[in-house]
Amino acid sequence: MTTNVTAYAAPAAKAPLERTTVPRRAVGEHDVLIEIKYAGICHSDIHQARDGWGEGIFPMVPGHEIAGVVTETGSAVTRYAIGDRVGVGCFVDSCRECAYCEQGLQQYCEQGMIATYNGRDKAGDPTYGGYSSHIVVDEAYTLRIPDGLALDVAAPLLCAGITLYSPLAHWKTGPGKKVAIVGLGGLGHMGVKIAHAMGAEVTVLSQSLRKQEDGLRLGADHYHATSDPATFEQLAGSFDLIVSTVSAPLDFDAYLSLLKTDGALVNVGAPEDQVKLNLFSLIGGRRTLAGSAIGGIPETQEMLDFCAEHGLGAEIELIRADQINEAYERVLDSDVRYRFVIDTATL
Repeated sequence: MTTNVTAYAAPAAKAPLERTTVPRRAVGEHDVLIEIKYAGICHSDIHQARDGWGEGIFPMVPGHEIAGVVTETGSAVTRYAIGDRVGVGCFVDSCRECAYCEQGLQQYCEQGMIATYNGRDKAGDPTYGGYSSHIVVDEAYTLRIPDGLALDVAAPLLCAGITLYSPLAHWKTGPGKKVAIVGLGGLGHMGVKIAHAMGAEVTVLSQSLRKQEDGLRLGADHYHATSDPATFEQLAGSFDLIVSTVSAPLDFDAYLSLLKTDGALVNVGAPEDQVKLNLFSLIGGRRTLAGSAIGGIPETQEMLDFCAEHGLGAEIELIRADQINEAYERVLDSDVRYRFVIDTATL
């Protein structure tokens, strides 16, 4: 039997979000019912609520940075008990059978992961995300939030944290490596924290020096303005790894010139527009232009444990649910340091 829960939803593309109710399925034998305490606002929520990445499913309840507490467990659940602190990230299921799912890389599921919102579950019903009071999730797609992390600053780790942790880990960030993070926003600020904790020499590449003090406080060793052409001359051939978090098209040839031979430029920001590239920017230094999508369940748990060990929570601004629409506009104006988090008690 389904249950209706309070939520904030976009009734149509580009429409303001409004208070409503949405159905949650009955708790199955392998499910946990989570009372959501906090939900982060990710830029991808805005892209999808406004049809920036293609036609969405409406009404849409965004939110895939979810932190809460287990309030009910199915009869066969073994991983969690009532009262456990848990999180839910960008997906709530996958095929479970393909080579990628078997490796714990569910984000690359051959049949497509089932998104936490703006997707359809295996029964064909729409999925609704974290801007709501409760969610029902299979225990296998639920993450444990370590005691060392407060739930409000842990919520953004379920997307922003793993989105940066995964490429930093995959490209073996550590002592002796020079890493640049492009953009100091919701994603980028976690990239700085994580890369610093991994032992790398960290540089922030931002349009201006407006956030320089913050960047250095968060763990960056250097901070440069990309609006200054001298930056690209000064830093040519400097980096082993550059992770771009921005959702606007870059001058990829310019940024690739900043890599050492065999360096990689990895994109985790997803511009809505196509980008241009001169392939000689890759060929000349055996450089790599790559992308990376969140992380699988095992790696996301690894990231949460790493962040707890190093005391890495997101820098947040806590808001009420009735401030969501205002928060969306402020995100688009880069007016947040560095992640809005909804206190879902205000729903």
